Amino acid sequence: MEYHKPVLLDKSVEALITDPNGTYVDVTFGGGGHAREILNHLGEHGKLIAFDQDPDAYQNEIKDDRFHLVMSNFRFLKNQLRFLGIKEIDGLLGDLGVSSFQFDTAERGFSTRFKGELDMRMNQNQTKSAKTVINEYEETDLARIFKEYGELRSARKWANKIVHERKTNPIETTTDLTNLFKNQIQENRRNKIFALLFQALRIEVNDELDALKELLVQSAEVIKPEGRLVVISYHSLEDRLVKRFIKTGLFEGEPERDMFGNWYAPFQPSQSKVITADEQEIDLNPRARSAKLRIGIRNGEEKKN
Repeated sequence: MEYHKPVLLDKSVEALITDPNGTYVDVTFGGGGHAREILNHLGEHGKLIAFDQDPDAYQNEIKDDRFHLVMSNFRFLKNQLRFLGIKEIDGLLGDLGVSSFQFDTAERGFSTRFKGELDMRMNQNQTKSAKTVINEYEETDLARIFKEYGELRSARKWANKIVHERKTNPIETTTDLTNLFKNQIQENRRNKIFALLFQALRIEVNDELDALKELLVQSAEVIKPEGRLVVISYHSLEDRLVKRFIKTGLFEGEPERDMFGNWYAPFQPSQSKVITADEQEIDLNPRARSAKLRIGIRNGEEKKN
């Protein structure tokens, strides 16, 4: 299967590995691009555990004694590692979102570029798909999803139009959905607006934000002090969660400070500014334009910010 070269490959792998003979986790295996590069940097006794819930990814499995692929959502990180007898790791890499292969496969329904079933399931074994959401959710829930996950201004109007349309015509394909709104959006803004609509549906179908929160919390429980948490995100909802968790250990609210104004967070940012792709990489892979790489260094339990 053809997967494009991963975004920010060199920078993310360089940030991840602190001990060539350590144990690392790639929670978004996909085409195996990051995994192969990690293995290239590991020594004879190094180990790499990879996660992916998409059965298509298993056709890319790597034949290497140092490598083990787990068929699971990364939200089950700690339990899966425990099953393998692993209590702690030296670093974790996550390249969030949808792979280029998934976007380019029409029948997966992730892209507005192709006519395909409204699917968007990363785990093909689950029952809820984008078609389920569009045709069965209440109008208020659709509006909430479009507003919270797509940050769409016309969320209520769009939800109302969908509910009205599906009474007589089930909305079953990607083009069924986009055709509903095509004439209401200026042509030069359609791609951006539809991308946000599809993003909102994908997040809901796959429970992406809650899964990410669970992953981040568990990463603090398994990464060794001085180990690395390396995360690449592609939209602001994910990036805000990652940025805030690395800085404070929380997703909302303020950290509890001691009498000196200090607080404890499991990680500290490796640098003050987010890492992005350079123009050369963006020219080769336009998807890199929205990528943001953040790196957290695991604090010891006694270490304070």
